[in-house]
Amino acid sequence: MRDDLRIGIVGLGQRSVLADLVHRPGAGSGVTACADPDPTARARAEGRFGSRTHICDSYLALTDRGLDAVIVTTPDHTHEDIIVDFLEAGIAVFAEKPLATSTEACDHILDVARRTRTRLYVGHNMRHLPVVTTMRELIVQGAIGDVQAVWCRHFVGDGGDYYFHDWHADRSKTTGLLLQKGAHDIDVIHWLSGSVSRSVTALGGLMVYGGITDRAHRPGQSVQDWYDRENNWPPRSLRGLNPVIDVEDLSMMLMRLENGTFASYQQCHFTPDYWRNYTVIGTEGRLENFGDEVGARVEVWSRRSGYRATGDRSVAVVDTAGGHGGADVRIMSEFLGFVRDGGPTLTSPVAARDAVAAGCAATASLRAGGSPATVRPTPPEVAEWFADGQA
Repeated sequence: MRDDLRIGIVGLGQRSVLADLVHRPGAGSGVTACADPDPTARARAEGRFGSRTHICDSYLALTDRGLDAVIVTTPDHTHEDIIVDFLEAGIAVFAEKPLATSTEACDHILDVARRTRTRLYVGHNMRHLPVVTTMRELIVQGAIGDVQAVWCRHFVGDGGDYYFHDWHADRSKTTGLLLQKGAHDIDVIHWLSGSVSRSVTALGGLMVYGGITDRAHRPGQSVQDWYDRENNWPPRSLRGLNPVIDVEDLSMMLMRLENGTFASYQQCHFTPDYWRNYTVIGTEGRLENFGDEVGARVEVWSRRSGYRATGDRSVAVVDTAGGHGGADVRIMSEFLGFVRDGGPTLTSPVAARDAVAAGCAATASLRAGGSPATVRPTPPEVAEWFADGQA
């Protein structure tokens, strides 16, 4: 049996739950070091990972701890420097999405990974989400012919609780929620259509949360300190928001993809329900998901008719245990295999970069009143190198 992979974790906030999934001492991998500037987060770390885990306040102290890999789940604006430092140290990196908050930062990260030949993996876990993989399989099987259009409506029902109490609400740390939250869906749209965005336009605004004047958020608080689905409703009743709120809570994006497919993405952070709805239209039919985790199904329409609530084919989505319908478990398993052996994965650093590039261009369009924006492609030599699987 191989020795356990030695894993580090930088950032002990909400998404650091991913580290718990790889902490399996004696079974292939274990968290041996972690870093976070927040003393409260550090105090909880020993109980999570054991007394032998090295706990510190600076991620730089982890670069010489003999780690095989590190998981980076820090605020978005910190990703570039942290990821680059670990790549330069020759330590494989799992970067939570989005890879960075600008196209230029993403390109810098990819350049360093290619130059140092250090393995880079980006946490686009929705490529492992059962409802998405079900739709992808149907498309590949030819269930709706050639894809011509993809529509995504993203109802972010807990948006106020998750994104307007802390750093997410500050564009200097996110660029905007069209990128921060939308990176997942933009990547899925690209994956389902088999192409990437080349031209985008967007509209949107700060419709609800900007009018709330109670900005009493205290540094060091986490989502668990304020989240209350039962009582934090309607959205304008929220209190204790972030002092800076300058990101949009409603956005609508149109995309023209390189292969000629058209797509749209709509995001709202004050709906009562929380889920994603995808419609994919091809030359021989269309498919649509109803629900996106437990109990979800995908309906496929392939013959002409009037309104029908169910399609000609109904496919139940099979979830497994773990966060995001089992996607978190699957993505961390894929990451561990990638650290050991390299090779192709469902996720892709280049695709992650392309999602950021589209999200940044759309945010610029939105803030310019909807002016069309061109999405700069990944340099071909970079895309070619990563296509070989970083083996």
